[in-house]
Amino acid sequence: MVLAWALGVWTGSNAEAQPQCALSLVLAVDVSSSVDERDYRLQMDGLANALRDETVRRAIVQVGGIQVTAFEWSGRRQQVEIVPWTYLASDGAVFALADRLQAHRRRHTAFPTALGYALGHAAGRFGAAPLRCVRHVIDVSGDGVNNEGFGPGPAYANFPFDGVQVNALVIAGADPDPVAYYRNEVLFGPGAFMEVANGFADFEAAMKRKLLREIVGGALSGLK
Repeated sequence: MVLAWALGVWTGSNAEAQPQCALSLVLAVDVSSSVDERDYRLQMDGLANALRDETVRRAIVQVGGIQVTAFEWSGRRQQVEIVPWTYLASDGAVFALADRLQAHRRRHTAFPTALGYALGHAAGRFGAAPLRCVRHVIDVSGDGVNNEGFGPGPAYANFPFDGVQVNALVIAGADPDPVAYYRNEVLFGPGAFMEVANGFADFEAAMKRKLLREIVGGALSGLK
């Protein structure tokens, strides 16, 4: 058996000896043209700070560890990896991941909102995950409705979503209403839920609530 730890990513030839893993989590970050540079910065800083929060870090450790990957999305072919699959089971690993997320510089600024393509890409990421985890969750954030290519329905019908839960973090305020759209079109799988941010300045608090619900369920999600 060969074990290798690099930036918190575990790879191994013996599946029976893998670390405990409660959750495989794909973070899909909206960088479509409606997200200006200030909004983007609030989004990435908020995501990083939500992970650094003591309650979130404690939840990750208490469930025995999770693996996380993140990518930015906008147009049909504009899905860019931010961090590869990374195993988190300690404060140090969580802080390192948060630093990498915060340091990322977006690759695209001028593309529309191809949400169906983003969901299809997210579903495919589980096939590359190094660990077998108990649950599979896609955490998709966005501030607008799909306006490029196929939408969520065809994505769910044609990509591998068996056993996958899709949750949403919606930034409210646009027209048409993204909150109603995400509630009716994007949430997928038993127990899927949505958190609403009242503008990008509220992103961090909403992400903190969302991560807690995804990691351990609703018991700790009352954090403000």
